[in-house]
Amino acid sequence: MQLTTRIMPQQKRIALVAHDPCKPELLNWAVDNQAALSHHTIYATGTTGNLLQAHTRLSVLALMSGSIGGDQQLGYLIASGQIDVLIFFWDPLSAVPHHSDVKALMRLATAWNIPIASNACSANFLIHSSLFEEALEIVVPDSDAFLSSRVSHVTQNGVNTQHLL
Repeated sequence: MQLTTRIMPQQKRIALVAHDPCKPELLNWAVDNQAALSHHTIYATGTTGNLLQAHTRLSVLALMSGSIGGDQQLGYLIASGQIDVLIFFWDPLSAVPHHSDVKALMRLATAWNIPIASNACSANFLIHSSLFEEALEIVVPDSDAFLSSRVSHVTQNGVNTQHLL
C-alpha cells in the first residue's frame, strides 16, 4: 500500500462514541472536558450525540445510532479524512450485536492513522497531549494511488472493459 500525508488541523474533528454501559462514563468525561472539547468539532453516533447535547453545552453533529448505521457513517468520515480523533468508550465485557461494525470502525481508525482512546484515562492522555492543540502531519493510505493500481492491474490482466459498459 502506498502512503501519503495529510495535515490533521489544529481544530480537530472528534468522534465520540460509547456502548450503552459506558455512556454515563463518557458523559461525565465530556462534562469534565467541555472547555477543551469546545474548541473542536464534535461528531457522535445517535444516542451518544443526543445525550451529549442534553448534558453539555457542546455543539454535536449527531449521526445515526451506531447499531443502525452510525458506525458505518463514522467509518466513511474516517476513511474520507473527515475525522481526526476517535474517542470510543467500549465495553470489553459485554457482547454487542453489532460487534463486526465496531471491529470495522476500529480497523479503519487504525488504518487511517488517527488516535483512538477507549476509556477516560486514555482520552485524558490524548486531549491533554501537547500535540492535541497543534496541526500535525500524519501518514495515511494513498487512496488515489491504490485505486489507480487496482484499475491498471485489472486492465493489464486482459479484462474486456466493453462488457462493463
